[in-house]
Amino acid sequence: MPDTRQKTLWPGESNERIRAALQRLFSKHRIVFWYDAERELRHEFESLELPGVEKVPVANNEFALKYRMLREQPEAKFLLYKEGPQPPDAENWLLDVQLAHDIFRTDQAAIWLAELELGYEFADVVQGHMEFYSVRKRREALKRLASADDTPGRVRLKMLAVCAGADPRLDSVLEHLLDELAAQQQDQIGLVQRADLTPFLWEQVEKVYGYQSEQPGLYDFAIALFKSCYAMGTDGEPHLNSESLVFLKRWKDSRQHEAAFETLSGDCAQVLSIAGDLEQRDYRQVVELDYFELIDRKVLSELVRQVLGRTITAAQCQQTIRQRRSSHWFAGYRDMYEAVEHGALFLEALDRANLDVESLSQGVGAYVESLFRVDQLYRKFIFHFRRSRQVTLLEPLADDIRRRYTNSFLRPLGDHWQEKVDRLGTWQIPELTSQERFFERWVGRFLDKKRKVCVIVADALRYEVADELASVIRREDRYEADLKPLIACLPCYTQLGMAALLPHRTLQINDNRSATVNVDGVDSSGLQARTAILNAGAGRGRAVAIKAEELLSRTRDECRELTRDHDVIYVYQNRIDKVGHSRETERDAFAAVEETIDELVKVVKKLTAANASNILITADHGFLYQDEVEESDFSLAEPSGAQIVASDRRFVLGRDLPEPEGLKKFTADQLGLAGDLEVLIPKSINRFRKSGAAVRFMHGGCTLQEIVVPVIEISKRRTSDVTQVDVDVLPGSSSVISSGQLAVALYQTGPVTDKVHARKLRLGLYSSTGELLSDLHELDFDFASENPRERELKVRLVLSKQADAYNKQQVVLRLDEPVLVTSHHREYKSVVYTLRRSFTSDFDFD
Repeated sequence: MPDTRQKTLWPGESNERIRAALQRLFSKHRIVFWYDAERELRHEFESLELPGVEKVPVANNEFALKYRMLREQPEAKFLLYKEGPQPPDAENWLLDVQLAHDIFRTDQAAIWLAELELGYEFADVVQGHMEFYSVRKRREALKRLASADDTPGRVRLKMLAVCAGADPRLDSVLEHLLDELAAQQQDQIGLVQRADLTPFLWEQVEKVYGYQSEQPGLYDFAIALFKSCYAMGTDGEPHLNSESLVFLKRWKDSRQHEAAFETLSGDCAQVLSIAGDLEQRDYRQVVELDYFELIDRKVLSELVRQVLGRTITAAQCQQTIRQRRSSHWFAGYRDMYEAVEHGALFLEALDRANLDVESLSQGVGAYVESLFRVDQLYRKFIFHFRRSRQVTLLEPLADDIRRRYTNSFLRPLGDHWQEKVDRLGTWQIPELTSQERFFERWVGRFLDKKRKVCVIVADALRYEVADELASVIRREDRYEADLKPLIACLPCYTQLGMAALLPHRTLQINDNRSATVNVDGVDSSGLQARTAILNAGAGRGRAVAIKAEELLSRTRDECRELTRDHDVIYVYQNRIDKVGHSRETERDAFAAVEETIDELVKVVKKLTAANASNILITADHGFLYQDEVEESDFSLAEPSGAQIVASDRRFVLGRDLPEPEGLKKFTADQLGLAGDLEVLIPKSINRFRKSGAAVRFMHGGCTLQEIVVPVIEISKRRTSDVTQVDVDVLPGSSSVISSGQLAVALYQTGPVTDKVHARKLRLGLYSSTGELLSDLHELDFDFASENPRERELKVRLVLSKQADAYNKQQVVLRLDEPVLVTSHHREYKSVVYTLRRSFTSDFDFD
C-alpha cells in the first residue's frame, strides 16, 4: 500500500490548511485535541495563529489543564497539542474531556474529511478511495453534493456521481456510464475503477435491479437489461427485477441519453439474436414493446403483408399503428407507417366506392361526397411511400395500389363519366355553378354589399386537396372554411381557368401555341393584365393581382396598406402545377401538394392579420396523376386536322378537327367560348403522346378529377371555437394497488374533429409529495372514431422501488398536460389510490 501520510501537507500550504481545519472544529467545539503521532508538526503548532483560541502543549500537566479548562476558564477555547500518539484510554487522564469535544487529526484522510465537513466516522469512505480524493476538483464537486444527513453509502453514491458527471442517483450514474460505453470510451468507468468504487457500484446495481454476474460490467449489465425487459414483455424468463424495466423505459425516453440507448439496443439485439426470435413470433405479441428497432421492422413487415393480403381491416391496421406511435423508433419509420395506414384506408374506400354514374350532376355529387376520398388516400399513400425511400418493403403494396387505382377506380369511373359527357351538346352540368360564373356568384356578392374580398387562386388545387386544406384551416382557432364544388371550363388548362375567374362577358382562346386567353378582347396573361381586367370589371381602380410569395414577403404594415387600399385582391399561387408539369419533377407533385397546403394557410393568416375578413380560395383546374403509367393509358387515336394550334397530353386546339373513336370533340360555341377553335379531348383517362411532356401529371380533359374544382369560403370568428377532447380515467374494480403494476383504462369522451382537437397527456403514479413512483407514459388522445369502444386506451404502469417507501399510504395517479411553448406540465386529472403491497408481491412468480 502506498504511504499517504501527510501527502497533502505541501510546503507553504500546510499551515493554512491546518488553520482552516481547526477553525471548522472550533466552530462546533470549545476544546480540540491534536495528537502529533509522527512528532513532525511542532513547528506548525507553534507558528499557528488562531484568534480567540489558547494553544497549550500537553506534557504531564493534564490535571492542571483540566482544572483550568473546566473550572477557571469554562468559556475559553483551547487547542491541546501533544507530541506522540494518542495514549490508551486507560492512561488518558483527559479522556472524559476528549470524549465531550473533538480531535484534530493530521492524517490525509482526516484532513480531507475536515475539508468536506464530514465526521471521522466517514474515515473508511476516504481511506478506501484515496485516488478519488487526490484531486481537488473532485473533492470540491463532492462537497457541493454533500449534505448533513449523508450516510457512508450516500457519500459513495455521490462519489460515483462525480466520477460519471451525473446526478447523485444510481439511474443517472448508469445512464452516463452507458453513454460512455456506447461511445467506446472509458474515462468515467476508468476513474470509478481507480477510485475502488467498482464493488460498491455493482453491489448497488444488484440491490436495486437484481443484477448478478460472475464478471459484472457495463456491457454485461446492458445485455442483461435488454434481455430481461424483453422477456418481461413476452414469454421469457427475466433475470432482473421490475425496477430494471422502469430504468430502461426512463433511459430510452431521455432526450439526453437516447443516442446511447439506440447504439446499445442495436448491439444487444445482435447478441441476443432478437431478429431470429421475432421471426418466430406473431407481431401482435410485441406490438407494445419498443426496446429494439427490429420490433418496428417486424410490425411494419407484417402490416404490409396483411394489408396486401387483405387479412386485416383498415381499423385494425390503424389501431396497431396507433400503438406504435409511442415507440421510441416511430419518428424514423413515420412515413412507412403513414404509407401502410393510407394504403389500408385506400383499399377499404375503393371496396366501398360505387362508380356508377347516373347523370352528370349525380356523378359530381357522388365525387364531392365520397369518391374524392379515393384520390386523396392514393395521394397520401404515394407521398409517404416515396418519402420513406423503402422500396424493398413497400414496393409490392405500392404496385398493387397503383394497379387498383388505375384499373379499379380511375379508368372505370372515367369511362362511366365519359358516357354521360359524350351525350352533351354543350359543356354545362345542371344544378352546378360553372367556373365562368365565379366572379359573379362569389366575388360580386361581396362587392354588392360594399365589402372587400380577397381571392386566392391556387394553380391545380384539385377538389380532394382543397378538402384537406379546408380541414386544416378549420382546425385553426376562430377560422371557418366552407367548401363547395365549381365546374371548370373546358379544356381545363391554366390560361383558360385563370381567365374564367376574372370578371368578363366573353372568353376567347387565342390562335397561338401558348393558347393564351382574351377576356373581353384583352389578353389576360400576367399580373398586370389581370389587375387591369379586375379594375375594368368591378374594381374601379381599387383592385390588384399579386403573387403569393410577394404577399408573404411583405411586412404586416405593408399588408395592411394593401387591404386598406384595395377592395378586390387576387393572390396567385403556383406550386403544384409548376412541379407537376416538368418531366424531371412530376413525381414530386404530391410533395408539392403538402407544401401548397402549408403555404396557403400562411397566406390566409397573413391576410386576416391585415384585417381581411372575406377570403375565397379557388383553382383554375384539377389534375390527374398516376404514379406509374402503362401503355394502355395512351390514346390510340392521333389528333389531325386542317390546323392544330396547340396541344397537350389531354387536349388539342385547332380547326376542322376530325373526331375519331376515343376522342371527344367540342366546338368553341359548345364550350361557351368566343371564336372558331375546336377542341379534341381523349376520352376517360387516356392521354396523347407528346415528346418531352410530363406523363404522370396532366390536366386539360374532362374527368372529375380535372373539372371539379373547389371554392373555399373562409371566415374568422371573434371568439375562440377550438376545444380539446376530454379524457377520463375509467373506475377500476379497486382503488387499492396490491402488486408491482397498475392497469389503467382511459377513455376519450368524444371523437377528434376539426374544432375538437387531440390532447397529449403524460401518465404516472406519484406520492403525495410529488415523487414519481412508476414509469411514465406519453399518450396521444386523437381518436376520431364515433364508436366509444374505439376511444378506450389501456395502459400498464410499473411501480419503481421508490414506491416501497409509501406502502399503506395514499398515492396519486396523475394525468398531466404540457404547458404550451415550455418544457413544463400541469395537472389535468388525478385519481387517488391506496398502496397496500404485501411481502408476497416482492417475488416475481405467480
